[in-house]
Amino acid sequence: MAELAFLWHMHQPDYRHPETGQFVLPWVLLHAIKDYADMAGHLERHPAIRCTVNFVPVLLDQIEDYGDQFATRRWRDPLLAIACEDNPERLTAPQRAWLLDMAFRCHAPTMLEPFAHYRRLRDIYAFAKAQDGAGLDYLSGQYFADLATWFLLAWTGETLRRDGPTIPALMARGDRFGHADRECLVATLGGVVRNLVPRYRALAERGQIELSCTPGSHPLAPLLIDFASAREALPDSPLPAAPAYPGGRTRVAAHIAAARESHTRRFGTPPAGLWPAEGALSGAVLNQIAEAGFAWTASSHSVLKNSAGPQAGTDHPWAAPGGVPGDLTLFFRNERLSDLIGFEYAKWHGRDAAQHFVAELEVVGHRTPNAVVPVFLDGENAWEYYPYNAWYFFEDLYEALESHPTITTTTLGAAARSHADRRQPLPRLTAGSWVYGTLSTWIGDADKNRAWEMLCDAKQCADRSLDSGRLTPEEREAVLRRLAVCESSDWFWWFGDYNPPQSVECFDKLFRDNLRALYRLLRLPEPVSLDHPVSQGGGSPESGGTMRRAN
Repeated sequence: MAELAFLWHMHQPDYRHPETGQFVLPWVLLHAIKDYADMAGHLERHPAIRCTVNFVPVLLDQIEDYGDQFATRRWRDPLLAIACEDNPERLTAPQRAWLLDMAFRCHAPTMLEPFAHYRRLRDIYAFAKAQDGAGLDYLSGQYFADLATWFLLAWTGETLRRDGPTIPALMARGDRFGHADRECLVATLGGVVRNLVPRYRALAERGQIELSCTPGSHPLAPLLIDFASAREALPDSPLPAAPAYPGGRTRVAAHIAAARESHTRRFGTPPAGLWPAEGALSGAVLNQIAEAGFAWTASSHSVLKNSAGPQAGTDHPWAAPGGVPGDLTLFFRNERLSDLIGFEYAKWHGRDAAQHFVAELEVVGHRTPNAVVPVFLDGENAWEYYPYNAWYFFEDLYEALESHPTITTTTLGAAARSHADRRQPLPRLTAGSWVYGTLSTWIGDADKNRAWEMLCDAKQCADRSLDSGRLTPEEREAVLRRLAVCESSDWFWWFGDYNPPQSVECFDKLFRDNLRALYRLLRLPEPVSLDHPVSQGGGSPESGGTMRRAN
């Protein structure tokens, strides 16, 4: 007998320009119409499946922003503005350049190559680009209208393609999409986006899923509290020149409070569980999670091994180490099974992958009766590598699990309650994350440390201004909102020469734009350093990740 505890983590950083509110990148929209919609659809079709779904507040903020755009038609996303332009010949040069830069960013084998008309648009672009400098100027307005349409169509999920006539009809038509076609598509997508939060809330209210949260803007909490926590797993890790992030404990508490407020407002009840950003925990973070009243939190097996030894297992919950207040339960991710879904099964036939996964669960259940099997991974970034957005894998897997005689699915909250008597006390917690069990993906090389130093400087300036009394209540609130975005873990993830230069450049600029906006809100001069890229290359070979990111 085994209980499978899925946690699907839904997160995207804030892609909005800090001063214009315009979306610099469209990934929230695209993951919403593909992955968040599909993941809800799979659960709705399989009501016996139980799991935990984790939403980060900064993602929900952006989903609501898109809902407002669809309702008001005041477009802050350039892709939607281009798609809804009634005369595409009027598209500006920056709009055309933006679309050409973005519109083929996908996993081509599964999202571009299957569609002949989309391939043709790519081939035309490649041919025009290869000509003299004016080659791209010959691309017509209709070309851009078709390209925007296919970019959206390629990112629609299988649930959306199968549940209504609009998407299949447009795909069958293939090209020369008129204004009415594009308006119909955008209206369909708007309905999907606006309905996402209500769908997940309904799944939770009927007891099928548990909804958990992550602190505010997805900060790397152990590092906010203490840079030296990076050396608990990697003693030789280089640290920033700044001794510490100023006021880190207070900032972590603010992110946790923001998550509780966001969750309660959107889903009707406060969350019982908290998935820390990047599964990153330390002893100090555990204390703050417990003090906030959460019943459970989680990380990964590599953190558990660093904390309790290589023989420590993930197949039962753990109790927090002594000294942590309250009664906090910890779960640790089964890395092998999670990574099979995240990285390996995309190369398999869906039914074979589902059967293999179930067989692996049977082995665990035979080896450890009443095992809890925690399988945690992003609920968004892996599926584009699967044929049909993992439709057949999920349909076969959920169907097999629903009818299995000895495997059940559960939520983490339910597992914490039903297995409370099986908890073993964690002797101590070695700070780390679900990436290698270390914090090296966010600190330790020159670029990452430089970014931390820039953030520390900005935080010191913010503290002085906040303490001075010269800011109005509205200005204080705006400063704290911008500071929270600057504290996101995602900026530090992307710095390093192991990431695609195009993505690093974009995130680098957005990070510096957020810092620049913070200084302007403080009415202080902007440091000259913000005019120069943070990233100078030279990423640490230790750095990397077990989670896929939008690119």
